[in-house]
Amino acid sequence: MITRILITSVLLLSGAGYLAHATVTEVIPSRSSMASLPTRVGSWEGRPSPPMSAKVIAVLGVDDYIARDYISSSAPYVGLYVGYYKSQRQGDTMHSPLNCLPGAGWLPVQQGRATFQVSNGATEMPVTVNRFVIQKGLDRLLVLYWYQSHGRVIASEYSSKLYMVYDAMRLNRTDAAMVRVITPITGNSAADEAAAEERARDFVQGLFPSLSRALPS
Repeated sequence: MITRILITSVLLLSGAGYLAHATVTEVIPSRSSMASLPTRVGSWEGRPSPPMSAKVIAVLGVDDYIARDYISSSAPYVGLYVGYYKSQRQGDTMHSPLNCLPGAGWLPVQQGRATFQVSNGATEMPVTVNRFVIQKGLDRLLVLYWYQSHGRVIASEYSSKLYMVYDAMRLNRTDAAMVRVITPITGNSAADEAAAEERARDFVQGLFPSLSRALPS
């Protein structure tokens, strides 16, 4: 474990040095706005979440984002956030959404990974994402989140940074997105938690083809 941490640290430091001193103008791919993501996903209808303040946007460093609550008459809501970074060379880098939770009163009580099938519109593929259960008082939420860049879905924050360095050297690009999906756990049983995970997974599977088209490959 120590060896892996040291190797990762050296690679990240080397990559940071490369990014800091690179003089070639970065390639910024054309893309659609995050607002182009569909407002209807399966039985859910999307409604805009309250807009983030300019201060919060500045802290996050995102170039484009979308925050929506998807409402269904037959199931609890699903919340979607996608933050897009067209470049991560100037210090505006993606970070885990869990960094912000304690300040909002939410505490992680479970953490792990979830793997399931998605389609990018052309092919089926398995993806592995972060799976968390967070709690504030008696309320619990299931959270799925991942980093997405150039057709990849990446759960690990460290791996996403290594890929960023690799793509910067290979493609002269550091664009990427962080995707977060949340939904309430409506009871205290294992079955309630499993139902929330199934709901979040179904939503991701319905959204994923459009998300893949909206993010540059």
